[in-house]
Amino acid sequence: MQNKWAIISFTKSHKRLFLRWWIKQIWIIPGIVILLFSCEKERFLTGDSVSLTFSCDTVIFDTVFTTIGSTTKYFQVINPYSKALMISEIYLAGGENSNFRLNIDGLKALQLENIELPAGDSLYVFVEVTVDPQNQNSPMVVKDSVVFITNGNFQDIDLVAWGQDVHLINGEIVQTQTWINDKPYLVYNSMLIDSMQKLTLDPGVRVHFHRNSTMYIMGSLEIHGTIEEPVVFQGNRLESEYAEIPGQWGGLYFLNGSVGNIIEYLEIRNGTSGLHLGNLYSEKEPPDLIISNSIITQMNFAGISAINAKIDASNCVIADCGFYGIVLTTGGEYEFNHCTVSNNWKYFNRVTPTVLITNYYNLNDTEIFTGKLEKASFGNCIVYGDMETEIGFDKVGEGSLNYYFDHCLIKVDTSEVDVSDPMRYNNVFINNAPGFIAIDSMNFQLDSCAFVLDKGSQEIGMRFPNDILGNSRINDPGPDIGAYERSDDQ
Repeated sequence: MQNKWAIISFTKSHKRLFLRWWIKQIWIIPGIVILLFSCEKERFLTGDSVSLTFSCDTVIFDTVFTTIGSTTKYFQVINPYSKALMISEIYLAGGENSNFRLNIDGLKALQLENIELPAGDSLYVFVEVTVDPQNQNSPMVVKDSVVFITNGNFQDIDLVAWGQDVHLINGEIVQTQTWINDKPYLVYNSMLIDSMQKLTLDPGVRVHFHRNSTMYIMGSLEIHGTIEEPVVFQGNRLESEYAEIPGQWGGLYFLNGSVGNIIEYLEIRNGTSGLHLGNLYSEKEPPDLIISNSIITQMNFAGISAINAKIDASNCVIADCGFYGIVLTTGGEYEFNHCTVSNNWKYFNRVTPTVLITNYYNLNDTEIFTGKLEKASFGNCIVYGDMETEIGFDKVGEGSLNYYFDHCLIKVDTSEVDVSDPMRYNNVFINNAPGFIAIDSMNFQLDSCAFVLDKGSQEIGMRFPNDILGNSRINDPGPDIGAYERSDDQ
């Protein structure tokens, strides 16, 4: 019995010791909690002088068309300290009524709270905007801001967008009408000028095309720009970083049956094919076009491409296109006078000449279409670029290939092209640098020592007495070759 009670007594003794130990721990635990809490507080930098730094103070959207969302812009929020920061709140000042939208470090939100920003780290805020139509012609400004609160310190980044109302052409079949110069036209999901209908554009009209959109012409198109107010066709991305990017939209596509087309003073930029005429599998009359005093630049494929069409072009500049400046296939009738065709494409290695003339069209190596090239004449033209040969000829079968260069400056490999053939060439100049003022900035006007000065045909110059800028060609010993005449005022 004694041993039994001794065991029990020993157990109770240990219980009392454990109880005393546990009571002590109760007093220690709050201290540990307080200590941990203090450490947690010390993890973040405190004080109302703490401030974030930003990669910019204002996010600006330059010309956002109404109803069409903008590109995405962003700014960086930086913790410049060696300790973490707790950003109490990030929010869009305009809230749900704002035209702007935010994505804060991957989260779409108008407001976020308690954002931890580790020492020396940063986060990104992405911004988009959609401007509501205001039924006005002049640009409008839309503003808001993104607010940051850190340790009670308020900071903000301004958001500014210039909005522009537009005439929206959304996949429409257009009947006879005139587009006036009040506010821009935005083509979305392409458009078609219907058969037997005519679209006329007044001076100064600006037409913007959304990605992959094209103007198809079954009827006829008349563009009446002027020196002072040219008509402009380009994409709808107007940010400076898109100014020289090709392939942003389709182009103008004249289908068979489209006749009576006239273009004066048009600038076409940054598409896939600036002007394309003709289509396969059609018994309709080939399309025709008279174009003058126009500029086509930075097309992903070609400036002008044609399938058995009729083109009369004068005082035109066609420059920096991915494959061809001009490609004429499957026959047709073409005349180019006082045109400057230059190609210094910089986006990939170009292996095709800037001018290609053929009597056939190869459809994906599955079918070849041929036609009779009645005429392809070039008078007082420049054909130049950064390749050894910038003019190519090709034909299949016995089809004709009637081309002629008169008083032109051309760049060719004379071992491959017989420029002494009088049936093809008359008074041509081979491989001399034309003398452009600045190719890199696409200024194809002529410097004071340009090789092509006064070397054009007088007869052709008399037919086109003024250049693309209105300068006279008949006031000096001879017309300059190309679209530009060097004037004493330059």
